[in-house]
Amino acid sequence: MNKLYRILSCSALLLCGAVLSGTAPFYRVVKTITLGGEGRWDYVAFDALGHRLFIARETRIMVVDPDTGKMIGEIPGLNGAHGVALAYETGHGFATSGRDGSVTMFDLKTLKMLGKTPAAQDADAILYDPASKRIFTFNADSHSSTVIDPASGKQIGTIDLGAGPEFAVTAGDGKLYVNLEDKGAVAEIDAAAMRVTRQWSIAPCESPTGLAVDRAHHRLFSGCGNKVMAISDATAGKLMTTVPIGEGVDACAFDPDAQLAFASNGDGTLTVVHEDTPAKFHVVANVSTRQGARTMALDEKTHRVYTVTADFGPPPAPTADHPHPWPSIVPGTFTMLVLEP
Repeated sequence: MNKLYRILSCSALLLCGAVLSGTAPFYRVVKTITLGGEGRWDYVAFDALGHRLFIARETRIMVVDPDTGKMIGEIPGLNGAHGVALAYETGHGFATSGRDGSVTMFDLKTLKMLGKTPAAQDADAILYDPASKRIFTFNADSHSSTVIDPASGKQIGTIDLGAGPEFAVTAGDGKLYVNLEDKGAVAEIDAAAMRVTRQWSIAPCESPTGLAVDRAHHRLFSGCGNKVMAISDATAGKLMTTVPIGEGVDACAFDPDAQLAFASNGDGTLTVVHEDTPAKFHVVANVSTRQGARTMALDEKTHRVYTVTADFGPPPAPTADHPHPWPSIVPGTFTMLVLEP
């Protein structure tokens, strides 16, 4: 065994040991791939069975090979695309269309559109709950959740949330949790009964958006607009602590093997938080990404994090409806960043 091979082998063993033992490996951007295409973006969803990325792009969902960046296909016909949920048991995917308050159902194998279901105004985040075997949308302006049967694609109920929801997660035991952005709170939902069972404040968190869950230890990680991550005990229904994160967070994720929580921030950082114990947490790093890389997806098998952004130009002129418009996007610069330990 030559010296270089011994060094590489030891490095690989140390990295694998770090992931398996729960200590925190260092993350870095290992690949940058230009995807191109027009339109703003929102959530990124990782398809663990099909090894694909679903990326919401305003009028459509881009389906991309995460290794090469090659376009696999597109799901068209959306108006303000936000989130994607995958119901493997039925072979169907679902995508929210915020401006027309609808949900598009598509075939997971062929990506062919199968139909549209009315949801509610500003249908945004969406998830599949394996315990109740239902799809749930979270409709921000409507302060509600729409419940859909994943086999037929038909609406089967509505849940009044009493506030504007953002991202949501399933605990896998019949309970869902959702950030209430305008209340600075988390709500718990009984998925089978289709009703809110309780909620709690996560102050000093303001405007929580991204949400992740440690299902084994019943911990929730809310990304907040005032640059903190609020960590809750879902069993007790209370805030435990906060840790600092970057500015402009829009997504969170949790890696159960590495015991790491992530917050992707629009300021061009990925905050990595280690769960030392279920009662103790610390920030490992704020990894440099790129400005605007505020949404992400995690591959729990490889521990890779995928995020997307683009180059920005000057903002358009303010209007009465949009006094603080988003900056323009330089055409053809939409890019995927791959981070790994």
